Parts: sequence; C-alpha cells; structure tokens
Amino acid sequence: MPVRRIAPSFRERVWGVTKLEPWFPNPRERIGEVWFENAGELPLLVKFVFTSEKLSVQVHPDDAYARARHNCLGKTEMWHVLAAEPGAKIAAGFRESITKERIREAALSGEIENLLEWYEASAGDTFFIPAGTVHAIGPGLVLCEIQQNSDITYRLYDYGRPRELHLDDALNVIHGDRVEARISPTTNVLIECDHFDVAQWRIDDAARHRSPGPTYYIVVEGSGAIADQQTKAGDVWMVNEEVELHGPMTLLLAK
Repeated sequence: MPVRRIAPSFRERVWGVTKLEPWFPNPRERIGEVWFENAGELPLLVKFVFTSEKLSVQVHPDDAYARARHNCLGKTEMWHVLAAEPGAKIAAGFRESITKERIREAALSGEIENLLEWYEASAGDTFFIPAGTVHAIGPGLVLCEIQQNSDITYRLYDYGRPRELHLDDALNVIHGDRVEARISPTTNVLIECDHFDVAQWRIDDAARHRSPGPTYYIVVEGSGAIADQQTKAGDVWMVNEEVELHGPMTLLLAK
C-alpha cells in the first residue's frame, strides 16, 4: 500500500511512565517505549520514549562491529525532544578526551555519569548520537527516537539495577573523544547522515509532499489528515507516493 499506518508496540520499562497522553492512551503499566517497526521498506525503527528515571549509561556498536559480533546492523540514532520537565537533561559523549582504562574504572565505580557531557533539554531540541557515543537519558522527557533498526545496547552503568553490564563490548566500540550532540538546524532538515535523513514539517492548512522513496511520516503534534485519512499526534505512517496533508500538525519525515 502506498500510504499505510504503522501499528504501535508498547514496551514496559522500569523507568517508564503511566502518562502517555496526548500521544497515546494512558496505560496501567509503566511504559517506557512505543515502537513502530516492521514497515518492510526501510531499515529504520521509530520510537517514542517516556522517562521517569535515569536510563543506563550505554553505547551502541557501528555496523562493522555489530555484523561481526551479532550478525545485525549497528545503531546510530537521533532524538527529537517532544516534552521536557524543568531541569531535564540528556548526556552524550565525555566532557574531555578520556582513555578506555579510565572509562572502565569510572563505569565500575559509578563515576562515569559525572564524566559525561550533560545537556539541558527542552521541547524542540534535537540530538544526534552516532554509534560509539556513550550516552544517557535523564527523567522527565518525551522523545521521538529515529534509529537504525537494531536493538544492540551495551550498558556501562545502571545505577545498581540488577541488569547485565557489557563492559568489554562497550570498550571495544566507544569513541572517547568529545562530541557535539546538540543539533542547531538552520532549515527544516534536522539530520542528514549515512543512515537516515530527518526533516520537520509544520502543516497549518493544506499541502502536498512527495518523498523520493519510502518515508516515515511521524505526527508529533496536532492532528489532521494524510491522504484523506485522519491522523493525530502519536501516529506513524509509511508513505511511498505524493500525498496531500491537512493540518494543523507537525511531522517528522524520516527516510
């Protein structure tokens, strides 16, 4: 089908929330992630992420390491902040260049979170997290995450939660240099990288749009219609033709 709504999959997490509105109905369980996958046409995964606690300090492998170790894609990702409580923060990369021996020591002691570069996060911010970048997400955030379709995560520190750590693999893939994760776009294009391009579109009335190939249309705010089908914030569509859009709504287009 040239225009197809993707069904959401709700994932319970210890750091999740019970308030998903206005994107999704409020659940009884602590939902941390809502996945949109199996679209078939694109090797990308779209998530909505909801946090009430800190996520683990973690890193993802690149394609070469993931293929050799797991026979799958690596994971480069981006986050677009949809909502943020006062003081909410995101960490990406280290404050200064650091050796892998020092990273191991800091991961075992718990000091590692204090060595990371923490960014204040507000609605509308965009962050780019290439594979190999150590990162963490704080509480009080709602993010739209667009990533390679891979779920390989190496945890370095998890605040005492009884989950496995993966220090050896993590140290094999970490880039210890500083990174500039916050993106300051000057056009509607938020991210252009080897794995995906993401643009933001605001539709106030009616518009037509054509993408060169299969594209995720992610409704992050408002409501309207896509190809005469009603839609609202939290909907994700796979589109592979020119479509007419009606707002008012804001979309992320990922291809």
